[in-house]
Amino acid sequence: MGWARLGTISWTGTISWARTIGWTGTIGRIVTTMRTTSLGQMTAEGTNTGSFAPSDWGLLLATAGIWGSSFLWISIGLESLSPAAIAFVRLALGGIALSLYPPARRPVDREAWPIIALIALVGNAGPAVLYGMAQQRVESSVAGMITATTPLCILAISILMLRRSPGTNQVRGLLVGFAGVITMATPNVTGADAQPVGVALLLVAVFGYGISSNVTVPLQQKYGGPAVIMRALFLGTLVLAPWGGSEAIRSSPTRNSLVAVIILGVVGTGIARAMSASLGGSTGASRAALIGYIVPIVAIVLGVVFRDETVEAAEIAGTVLILCGAFLISRKQLDRRPSVPTS
Repeated sequence: MGWARLGTISWTGTISWARTIGWTGTIGRIVTTMRTTSLGQMTAEGTNTGSFAPSDWGLLLATAGIWGSSFLWISIGLESLSPAAIAFVRLALGGIALSLYPPARRPVDREAWPIIALIALVGNAGPAVLYGMAQQRVESSVAGMITATTPLCILAISILMLRRSPGTNQVRGLLVGFAGVITMATPNVTGADAQPVGVALLLVAVFGYGISSNVTVPLQQKYGGPAVIMRALFLGTLVLAPWGGSEAIRSSPTRNSLVAVIILGVVGTGIARAMSASLGGSTGASRAALIGYIVPIVAIVLGVVFRDETVEAAEIAGTVLILCGAFLISRKQLDRRPSVPTS
């Protein structure tokens, strides 16, 4: 199958839907959907509320392994490309990469498009730009620590949407894991350069991830992660095209930056996000968020192996706490209270 044919298959539904209602209509459809649909219907429990299956562990470790290097690729890309250009290219490449996978081309119902558009805005296009802008204003260590709050944000939004208290193991695991991340990151963050604007941009991106992670779950369970994420990536690409596309065309990237963005787009955006969505559909958004705690460990390992970095005592202690938290989160969910009745 040629590239032209793949492009037709991948973009036809996305572009026709966007043209039909326009971007103003897109926002309107999102708002209407959120007003007419209860929060509980916009997310769902994972299909596996028991202990993590081997496939869940595989998705978790593979995704964390890929995302553990993302900050490195972004930093290399920023050497000769703007944040908007990187965001545009990585979303486009991620969507194209997934279009090569037949299950990603599975049809989705029209009713699903408003939520897919929401995922595109707050989970793809928005964070892709915000992270690039933030890393021009804060050091990578600060970005990593703020990103580590994502699991707690996902959990808080999950509680709000499901109106249900999480399991004891889940809460304990998230708190222990977060303590591990703080223990690991504090020595590196102390004295680090972090402009308030950059911190604010990262917090907005984390909030967007919290929303998109929760609303992706029921769509993944119905259509599969690749099908949902591919369409969200292409919609995000359309959103960024007027800005990021024009900057990408005008840019003159170095070879290193180009290679970094290709890896970031194909692997770190397309493949990894589809795997993350699949994990969320299986285990639920808040347990799948464990990925965010494993990423710093991967970053440390990469630093030791490829950059001859040393491991401090705080990093070892933090790693132990994170692994303990991961064990708790991966266990069967216990002591869950029933849904709170709504008036």
